[in-house]
Amino acid sequence: MMPGLKTDPLNDNDGRAASSSDEMARLVAVVAALREHCPWTAALTHDSLTTYLLEESYELIEALETGRSDHVAAELGDILLQVVLHARLAEEAGNFVLADVARGLSEKLIRRSPHVFQADGGLQETFPATIAEIEETWERVKAEERAANSTANGEPPPDPAAPDKGPFAGIPRSLPALAMAQKSLERAARAGLAMPPADAPLGAGSPDAEHIVTEEQLGKVLFDVVRVAQRQGLDAERALRIAVRDFQGRSDPL
Repeated sequence: MMPGLKTDPLNDNDGRAASSSDEMARLVAVVAALREHCPWTAALTHDSLTTYLLEESYELIEALETGRSDHVAAELGDILLQVVLHARLAEEAGNFVLADVARGLSEKLIRRSPHVFQADGGLQETFPATIAEIEETWERVKAEERAANSTANGEPPPDPAAPDKGPFAGIPRSLPALAMAQKSLERAARAGLAMPPADAPLGAGSPDAEHIVTEEQLGKVLFDVVRVAQRQGLDAERALRIAVRDFQGRSDPL
């Protein structure tokens, strides 16, 4: 939780029945007032908020995994606070406002979901698309958007072989390594890329800890683990997190 900031600082219990738009307008007004009258909030910048955004994201993941709806609602509020704060900073700088963020997101979802929406935003009459077709369309439209943005900015056409231009474009370099590996494998599968064989199949004959002596060897083994998880439809990052928590629960304190 960010010190000094709560998602409902006015504590208006009568606002529970208000509409979503009313509550969003109230939240925007609260944040604007904090920026104007609270020295701590006024000192915030995009850079200083980055650490909080990462922390709040992991707290939301933990709340989702525990299944407590009250915790999920609170953590979603903290994530929403981050969005509103960043939008407020941008508005003060004359770059964009929160409405631009919402409008851009709506337009992107409509553009990338032709199985649900017509070009003007109206609903289609039927919704026959399969999951595979939906994913293919989403990635294709996203690639078209990326190419159009490059052209508009005077950049050279995207190079499909470049990590930041091809099927792996948009994967954050700051992702945890396991999550980055799994996301890369998902993208490669969608793009139909040929996958090199694993260096050593997991199971019988796999190298144990004593035979791993370099980071390169360890990295290849970990990547093969992620590939197995990907084939089985498992989340390697979540699996490791659960295993660590299980270890923490079984370990005696020093």
